[in-house]
Amino acid sequence: MAAVTPMGGTMPNTELAEELLQLEEADAWFEYLESTRGQSEARYAELEPWAWARLSQRLRAVRARRARLRPAAA
Repeated sequence: MAAVTPMGGTMPNTELAEELLQLEEADAWFEYLESTRGQSEARYAELEPWAWARLSQRLRAVRARRARLRPAAA
């Protein structure tokens, strides 16, 4: 089954899922950047380990979903 794109074309579900995973990955990186950017040195030292752990957790989830998606595409 294919999804209809805003431009009126169709996109296979695996391509759509991959695109959504890419957006999720980018969002995770932007969240990390927003969390750590512009902090004082002391605040950065407090915040960065949490931000990195959150980023790592989100990226692990994206990789796991991507791994489940690949066998379906083959």
